[in-house]
Amino acid sequence: MSYKPFPLTKKQIEDISIKYETPFYIYDEKAIRKNAKKLVKAFSVLPGFKEYFAVKGCPNPYILKILRDEGFGGDCSSLPEIILCEKSGIRGENVMFTSNETPAKEYIYANARGAILNLDDISHVDFVKKALEGFPELICFRYNPGPLKEGNAIIGKPEEAKYGLTREQLFEGYAKAKEYGATRFGLHTMVASNELGNDYFIETARLLYELAVELKEKLNITLEFINMGGGIGIPYNPGEKEVDYTYIANGIKKVYDQIVVPNFDSDIKFFMECSRVITGPYGWLVTKAIHEKHIYRDYIGVDATMADLMRPGMYGAYHHVSVVGKDNVTDENGNLIPDSDAHVYDVVGSLCENCDKFAIQRKLPKIEIGDFVVVHDAGAHGRAMGFNYNGKLRCGELLLRTNGDIIQIRRKENYDDYFATLDFKGLATFAGSEPQIK
Repeated sequence: MSYKPFPLTKKQIEDISIKYETPFYIYDEKAIRKNAKKLVKAFSVLPGFKEYFAVKGCPNPYILKILRDEGFGGDCSSLPEIILCEKSGIRGENVMFTSNETPAKEYIYANARGAILNLDDISHVDFVKKALEGFPELICFRYNPGPLKEGNAIIGKPEEAKYGLTREQLFEGYAKAKEYGATRFGLHTMVASNELGNDYFIETARLLYELAVELKEKLNITLEFINMGGGIGIPYNPGEKEVDYTYIANGIKKVYDQIVVPNFDSDIKFFMECSRVITGPYGWLVTKAIHEKHIYRDYIGVDATMADLMRPGMYGAYHHVSVVGKDNVTDENGNLIPDSDAHVYDVVGSLCENCDKFAIQRKLPKIEIGDFVVVHDAGAHGRAMGFNYNGKLRCGELLLRTNGDIIQIRRKENYDDYFATLDFKGLATFAGSEPQIK
């Protein structure tokens, strides 16, 4: 067994659960701010650095407002995410609209609010021109390098991904955008997810800077910025090592000095759109053991389900699981000292799907009914990916403030929420149709 920290004691969780029913997510504001400052400090060696937090990772306005305070923008993939940014004070060119298969009305809204449009396909150039009845001054394109760049298990191979323009399409897109009146240009890519290799990101930046030189030489276009995308991973498994912001930033700066400085008279700004590494380690799903079952395996049933956190069921992703008050005895290496109460469990929810499991054959302290079970590293792509299958109600979100106070930043769904979009009044007069017998 191994150990990962959790910022609250058993007594605190017991007190919280009286007011806020489990399951719930809780985020650590102090840790998020500290991490945000660390990232900004490291990457500020690059001209014009800005982090556009990928809203899809944790779409809560309280979290977005915290990150706005730390100088972050927002990367949005839909109109509601743009609105969330606006509600949080993130507006104009602090919003990057990185969308795919986008409806015209969403481009119109984003453009009207001054967001940067990041086009995902060559056909979107004319689509945007028609939708806007004109063309934006500033435009960005998402590049898919195909086999030139290796992907990973989560996002897949770039050449099999639906995102972005090919190299040939990229040059065609910039030329057409320039013809339509664009005068400011950006370049974006996103080729990995949850990547822990530091050098991977340095080489991605090199790829973009080299393209910037070619665009200048072939089209007389000077990029205003490159956006390396996100993809920086976190050590979900206690044995993994976190990425080194300073190493990556300094490595990219060396590439910048080698490629950009000799070829351009002005700076090219450096942007990113991380989310997982920003909030992921500082959010936890807290659930309660409500059943145990002993058949061919030993099971612990909790009151959370895959509908609250789908990553383990969807990807087979590892999330560390701990039991509040029973996992704080460690050796000098941070490993939990084994004892006679250690058991091997599948920790499962109540969804009618066999993949509804948070942990499979996991060695844990003996779990009693009523124990609080914590799923770690759930601060990104957790509550955001929740769903209502089986009529499950999505859980709420809490925030541990820097002064120690705990506030609710999203309430748990109730039955009225679940039924709100159904027309029961119409149902009362709905005759249906008689079966046709032949």
